[in-house]
Amino acid sequence: MKVLGIIPARFGSTRFPGKPLAKIHGVTMIERVYRRAKLATSLNDVIVATDDQRIYDHVVSFGGKVMMTSDQHPSGTDRCAEVIAKINVAYDVVINIQGDEPYIHPQQIDLLVDCFKSGSAPLQLW
Repeated sequence: MKVLGIIPARFGSTRFPGKPLAKIHGVTMIERVYRRAKLATSLNDVIVATDDQRIYDHVVSFGGKVMMTSDQHPSGTDRCAEVIAKINVAYDVVINIQGDEPYIHPQQIDLLVDCFKSGSAPLQLW
């Protein structure tokens, strides 16, 4: 089963502008989330989806994969859908990983993916 993790990240939050680039013990939130997601053994790839050049450049600077998306999306899920529509690789499952979970456990991602592998979660959109 081929699984993609997408981390939506936008700079223009009304409550905390620039949150993805905020540093936690010297490392940005988006880098922490990306590196934690990459530790999940169930993911074949991880991509940050952003509408901001500063976030894009930062992700590239630490060696992460990133795609620019429209700044008109009302939600991170819409940002993920744009990435799915743009990529040339077919995935069986796509996981939306929240960009403000810097201490997410990779095993949590693996447990979620296991639901799809075991058949206890549907493999279709409705």
